[in-house]
Amino acid sequence: MIEKHEKAGEILKQIREEVVKLVKPETKMLEVAEFVEGKIAELGAQPAFPCNISLNEDAAHCTPSKNDQRAFKDGDLVKIDMGAHVDGYIADTAITIDLGEHGELVECAEVALKKAIEIIEPGITTSEIGEEIESVAKEFGFKPVYNLTGHGFMPYIAHAPPTIYNYRVEKGIKIEEGMIFAIEPFMTSGAGRVSERSETEIYSVVSSKPVRMRMAREILAEVEKHKTLPFAKRWLSNPREIIISKLVRDGILRAYPVLTEVTREPVSQAEHTVIVEENGARIIT
Repeated sequence: MIEKHEKAGEILKQIREEVVKLVKPETKMLEVAEFVEGKIAELGAQPAFPCNISLNEDAAHCTPSKNDQRAFKDGDLVKIDMGAHVDGYIADTAITIDLGEHGELVECAEVALKKAIEIIEPGITTSEIGEEIESVAKEFGFKPVYNLTGHGFMPYIAHAPPTIYNYRVEKGIKIEEGMIFAIEPFMTSGAGRVSERSETEIYSVVSSKPVRMRMAREILAEVEKHKTLPFAKRWLSNPREIIISKLVRDGILRAYPVLTEVTREPVSQAEHTVIVEENGARIIT
């Protein structure tokens, strides 16, 4: 199990370094997303979720659509969030690339991630990790995004316990040796909360109810290989919006709308997956 998490992490580590060189003005978002997902497969794993590319005030669940023509431009604050799995064992990492003048906001997320990882050891609580992240945000004059969190993993489940809030909570979970989870600070100059907006390109299967419509059965057969992991609408050979919407209404698919900062202020993100060992946390991404 550990070796599979580590292999997924090593693959993401390599891609992190390469993707930074791709994100520049006039490069299309779809080109970058397809590079990340293709490279994960080429290196011996599979995407744990569609490559998230969130710009400026958008924080999460944003991935390009099929034939998407959007390109990066000067001034953009670009979050690249990517996950890989080997037989369901996941690693997850994110980086923010600044094409404008958001250096302090980017640094804030990176410092918060670094300091949070430095204090991790068996016996510490998730509340203490959150307190460290929130403390860094205050030092920089920003706010953490309070309703986005770090998370653990289970086979084919990208968000599992423990939940790691980006602020101190009343009662945290005790960290134990052998735990594997992602620390994921989001920082903003806004209100510190995100809400859903209408754009949705990411879904996952949450129920195996029988369906009568042939096109619905075809979609479910096509995404069966992802099990419970999220998939992109653009991965489907025939992504019929009306069929997908019905599957969501029937409780068979879950939709992941884009999450955006409520005051439309920019958001930065930094993330690593760690394994808790006897004397601290080891980064595998």
